[in-house]
Amino acid sequence: MDIAAILDDIGETMARATDRGRVATYIPQLARIDANRFGMAVALPDGQIFTTGDAKIPFSIQSISKVFTLALALGRMGDQFWTRVGREPSGQAFNSILQLEHEGGIPRNPFINAGAIATTDAALAGHAPREFLGELLRFIRTAAGDDSIHINEKVARSEEETGDLNRALAYFMAAHGNMLNPVDLTMGAYFHQCAVEMSCIQLARAALFLTGADGTPRLVSPGRRRINAMMMLCGHYDASGDFAYRVGLPGKSGVGGGIMVVAPGRAGVCVWSPCLNAQGNSKLGTEAVEMFGRATGWSVFD
Repeated sequence: MDIAAILDDIGETMARATDRGRVATYIPQLARIDANRFGMAVALPDGQIFTTGDAKIPFSIQSISKVFTLALALGRMGDQFWTRVGREPSGQAFNSILQLEHEGGIPRNPFINAGAIATTDAALAGHAPREFLGELLRFIRTAAGDDSIHINEKVARSEEETGDLNRALAYFMAAHGNMLNPVDLTMGAYFHQCAVEMSCIQLARAALFLTGADGTPRLVSPGRRRINAMMMLCGHYDASGDFAYRVGLPGKSGVGGGIMVVAPGRAGVCVWSPCLNAQGNSKLGTEAVEMFGRATGWSVFD
């Protein structure tokens, strides 16, 4: 299989696209990103990397960070974690508060905002946010094999300045006894977590620990790779079913325009295009990984 040729074809197709979606504007730092950027990378377990476009340019990973925080929370709490957060798709917008009210402050899954906040709260485990963020960065750097990965402080401040709805979700959960740490501590950690900055190459490498392939980092137990199930079911908010049908691989999107995809036993994949569709996922990124899945035949359903 000629992965380089597949990526070249995808890059050329996306360069011609005229309907690219819209850049997220509710976080001012994200609104400044060049809408014409597009990059994609595939990392194989043997160390080979294939790229197209802007694969080396760092971007804000935003909700993709939730995958790594979930791994830390499960490492701390084991299956007890699932008493605080569900494992079902939400069918609602990623920042909706409606289900929290109906379901007693228990978020549907760890990838909608409420669930991710509860996950960060669990991963904090009474530690200072600085300690948690240090552990998170060490985890991501080890997964990617790259010590240069960092948090963009400007983006973190922008998150904090526009984060009142996320704080409301946290306080609602706190009112129902589903927050272990002071809300301000958890939210400070959460805003900084979302501001981790990585390139497509770094994220593709970082995804390898979830492939289970020989030679990849063993950062979680085999059972913890069920994180992939959560990515398949819930990784694209209320477009998760459509992504699973069209792409057939576990993936997690972020409003920075990135999508990290796991091809079990085969590769880590990342695509970045800053403009989003109506569900808050990268429009061209979704189309690109659909093209990639068809070209490779790597869908878990094929």
